[in-house]
Amino acid sequence: GACPRGQPLSGPADARPMPGPAMLPGMTAIHLTLITGSSRGLGAALVAQRLLPGHAVLGLARQQNAMLQAQADAADLTLTQWPVDLADAGPVAQNLAQWLKRQDAGALASVSLINNAGVVGTLAPLDRVPPADIVQGLRVGLEAAMLLTAAFLDATRDWPVPRRVMNISSGLGRQAMAGSAVYCAAKAGMDHFSRAVA
Repeated sequence: GACPRGQPLSGPADARPMPGPAMLPGMTAIHLTLITGSSRGLGAALVAQRLLPGHAVLGLARQQNAMLQAQADAADLTLTQWPVDLADAGPVAQNLAQWLKRQDAGALASVSLINNAGVVGTLAPLDRVPPADIVQGLRVGLEAAMLLTAAFLDATRDWPVPRRVMNISSGLGRQAMAGSAVYCAAKAGMDHFSRAVA
Protein backbone atom coordinates (compact mmCIF):
# COMPACT_ATOMS: atom_id res chain seq x y z
CA GLY A 1 0.00 0.00 0.00
CA ALA A 2 0.95 3.64 -0.35
CA CYS A 3 2.69 5.59 2.37
CA PRO A 4 0.16 7.64 4.31
CA ARG A 5 -0.12 11.32 3.48
CA GLY A 6 0.70 13.89 6.13
CA GLN A 7 3.79 12.11 7.46
CA PRO A 8 6.69 14.07 5.95
CA LEU A 9 10.21 12.77 6.08
CA SER A 10 11.34 15.80 8.05
CA GLY A 11 11.29 19.57 8.26
CA PRO A 12 13.52 21.90 6.26
CA ALA A 13 17.24 21.12 6.22
CA ASP A 14 19.21 24.23 7.00
CA ALA A 15 21.78 25.37 9.50
CA ARG A 16 19.38 24.97 12.43
CA PRO A 17 18.92 21.61 14.18
CA MET A 18 16.21 19.60 12.46
CA PRO A 19 13.01 18.88 14.35
CA GLY A 20 12.59 15.29 15.38
CA PRO A 21 12.22 12.55 15.78
CA ALA A 22 10.81 12.45 12.27
CA MET A 23 10.81 8.94 10.85
CA LEU A 24 9.63 7.30 7.69
CA PRO A 25 6.00 6.20 7.60
CA GLY A 26 5.48 2.84 9.28
CA MET A 27 5.58 0.29 6.51
CA THR A 28 8.19 -2.22 5.43
CA ALA A 29 10.28 -2.49 2.27
CA ILE A 30 10.44 1.20 1.45
CA HIS A 31 12.82 2.31 -1.27
CA LEU A 32 14.20 5.66 -0.10
CA THR A 33 15.63 8.02 -2.72
CA LEU A 34 17.30 11.37 -2.07
CA ILE A 35 17.51 13.67 -5.11
CA THR A 36 19.27 17.02 -5.41
CA GLY A 37 18.13 19.65 -7.87
CA SER A 38 14.70 18.09 -7.60
CA SER A 39 12.46 21.03 -8.40
CA ARG A 40 12.82 21.20 -12.18
CA GLY A 41 14.28 19.64 -15.29
CA LEU A 42 15.87 16.21 -14.97
CA GLY A 43 15.61 16.33 -11.18
CA ALA A 44 11.84 16.82 -11.29
CA ALA A 45 11.56 13.98 -13.82
CA LEU A 46 13.54 11.70 -11.50
CA VAL A 47 11.21 12.55 -8.65
CA ALA A 48 8.11 11.90 -10.76
CA GLN A 49 9.54 8.55 -11.84
CA ARG A 50 9.83 7.47 -8.21
CA LEU A 51 6.41 8.59 -6.98
CA LEU A 52 5.20 5.02 -6.49
CA PRO A 53 3.77 2.94 -3.65
CA GLY A 54 6.58 1.54 -1.51
CA HIS A 55 8.83 4.48 -2.31
CA ALA A 56 9.73 7.60 -0.34
CA VAL A 57 11.42 10.56 -2.00
CA LEU A 58 13.32 13.41 -0.39
CA GLY A 59 14.01 16.30 -2.74
CA LEU A 60 16.66 18.92 -2.04
CA ALA A 61 16.51 22.11 -4.09
CA ARG A 62 16.32 25.88 -3.77
CA GLN A 63 12.57 25.79 -4.35
CA GLN A 64 9.78 23.29 -3.93
CA ASN A 65 7.84 21.95 -6.90
CA ALA A 66 4.16 22.50 -6.12
CA MET A 67 2.95 20.36 -9.02
CA LEU A 68 4.96 17.33 -7.90
CA GLN A 69 3.81 17.81 -4.32
CA ALA A 70 0.17 17.95 -5.42
CA GLN A 71 0.65 14.81 -7.48
CA ALA A 72 2.16 12.96 -4.53
CA ASP A 73 -0.46 14.18 -2.06
CA ALA A 74 -3.34 13.24 -4.36
CA ALA A 75 -2.03 9.67 -4.60
CA ASP A 76 -1.08 9.40 -0.90
CA LEU A 77 2.58 8.98 -1.80
CA THR A 78 5.57 10.17 0.22
CA LEU A 79 7.38 13.19 -1.17
CA THR A 80 9.15 15.66 1.10
CA GLN A 81 10.96 18.68 -0.29
CA TRP A 82 13.64 20.50 1.65
CA PRO A 83 14.34 24.06 0.45
CA VAL A 84 18.12 24.26 0.62
CA ASP A 85 21.00 26.28 -0.82
CA LEU A 86 23.50 23.79 -2.20
CA ALA A 87 26.01 26.60 -2.70
CA ASP A 88 26.35 26.29 1.09
CA ALA A 89 26.14 22.51 1.34
CA GLY A 90 27.97 21.99 4.62
CA PRO A 91 24.93 22.54 6.86
CA VAL A 92 22.74 20.59 4.42
CA ALA A 93 25.07 17.59 4.56
CA GLN A 94 25.21 17.76 8.36
CA ASN A 95 21.41 17.85 8.65
CA LEU A 96 21.02 15.03 6.14
CA ALA A 97 23.44 12.84 8.10
CA GLN A 98 21.58 13.54 11.35
CA TRP A 99 18.25 12.71 9.74
CA LEU A 100 19.52 9.49 8.17
CA LYS A 101 20.93 8.32 11.49
CA ARG A 102 17.46 8.62 13.02
CA GLN A 103 15.86 6.31 10.46
CA ASP A 104 15.00 2.64 10.98
CA ALA A 105 17.15 0.95 8.35
CA GLY A 106 15.24 -2.26 8.93
CA ALA A 107 12.15 -0.67 7.38
CA LEU A 108 13.97 -0.03 4.09
CA ALA A 109 14.50 -2.12 0.98
CA SER A 110 17.17 0.22 -0.40
CA VAL A 111 18.50 3.75 -0.11
CA SER A 112 19.84 5.88 -2.95
CA LEU A 113 21.38 9.33 -3.34
CA ILE A 114 21.14 10.97 -6.76
CA ASN A 115 23.43 13.99 -7.12
CA ASN A 116 21.70 15.83 -9.93
CA ALA A 117 22.04 19.51 -9.01
CA GLY A 118 24.16 21.68 -11.28
CA VAL A 119 24.43 25.27 -12.48
CA VAL A 120 25.06 26.11 -16.13
CA GLY A 121 25.77 29.71 -15.16
CA THR A 122 27.03 32.51 -17.36
CA LEU A 123 27.98 31.38 -20.86
CA ALA A 124 31.00 33.55 -21.59
CA PRO A 125 34.80 33.53 -21.65
CA LEU A 126 36.09 32.91 -18.14
CA ASP A 127 37.43 36.45 -17.73
CA ARG A 128 33.89 37.74 -18.24
CA VAL A 129 32.21 35.42 -15.76
CA PRO A 130 31.45 37.09 -12.41
CA PRO A 131 33.51 35.52 -9.60
CA ALA A 132 30.33 34.75 -7.66
CA ASP A 133 29.08 32.66 -10.61
CA ILE A 134 32.34 30.68 -10.67
CA VAL A 135 32.04 29.96 -6.95
CA GLN A 136 28.38 28.98 -7.20
CA GLY A 137 28.93 26.72 -10.20
CA LEU A 138 31.69 24.73 -8.53
CA ARG A 139 30.01 24.57 -5.14
CA VAL A 140 26.64 23.40 -6.44
CA GLY A 141 28.00 21.24 -9.24
CA LEU A 142 30.82 19.47 -7.39
CA GLU A 143 31.38 20.45 -3.75
CA ALA A 144 27.76 19.75 -2.76
CA ALA A 145 27.85 16.30 -4.35
CA MET A 146 31.04 15.42 -2.48
CA LEU A 147 29.76 16.66 0.88
CA LEU A 148 26.37 14.98 0.54
CA THR A 149 27.92 11.73 -0.64
CA ALA A 150 30.33 11.68 2.30
CA ALA A 151 27.47 12.34 4.73
CA PHE A 152 25.27 9.72 3.07
CA LEU A 153 27.92 6.99 3.08
CA ASP A 154 28.92 7.67 6.68
CA ALA A 155 25.36 7.78 8.04
CA THR A 156 24.32 4.58 6.25
CA ARG A 157 27.59 2.69 6.76
CA ASP A 158 26.04 -0.12 8.80
CA TRP A 159 22.67 -0.31 7.07
CA PRO A 160 21.81 -3.88 5.96
CA VAL A 161 20.28 -2.74 2.66
CA PRO A 162 21.64 -1.89 -0.79
CA ARG A 163 23.09 1.64 -0.93
CA ARG A 164 23.56 3.50 -4.18
CA VAL A 165 25.07 6.84 -5.16
CA MET A 166 24.31 8.08 -8.67
CA ASN A 167 26.08 11.18 -9.96
CA ILE A 168 24.52 12.93 -12.95
CA SER A 169 27.26 14.07 -15.30
CA SER A 170 27.39 15.50 -18.81
CA GLY A 171 29.29 15.07 -22.03
CA LEU A 172 30.81 18.47 -21.24
CA GLY A 173 32.77 16.77 -18.49
CA ARG A 174 34.69 14.96 -21.22
CA GLN A 175 34.39 17.33 -24.20
CA ALA A 176 35.16 20.96 -23.41
CA MET A 177 33.01 23.73 -24.86
CA ALA A 178 34.09 27.34 -25.16
CA GLY A 179 32.26 29.66 -22.82
CA SER A 180 31.36 26.89 -20.36
CA ALA A 181 34.57 26.53 -18.37
CA VAL A 182 32.91 26.39 -14.94
CA TYR A 183 30.25 23.84 -15.91
CA CYS A 184 32.80 21.72 -17.80
CA ALA A 185 35.17 21.78 -14.84
CA ALA A 186 32.42 20.82 -12.38
CA LYS A 187 31.30 17.89 -14.53
CA ALA A 188 34.85 16.71 -15.21
CA GLY A 189 35.42 16.80 -11.47
CA MET A 190 32.19 14.86 -10.95
CA ASP A 191 33.36 12.14 -13.34
CA HIS A 192 36.72 11.74 -11.62
CA PHE A 193 35.13 11.95 -8.18
CA SER A 194 32.74 9.14 -9.16
CA ARG A 195 35.61 6.94 -10.33
CA ALA A 196 37.59 7.62 -7.17
CA VAL A 197 34.71 6.74 -4.83
CA ALA A 198 33.42 3.71 -6.76
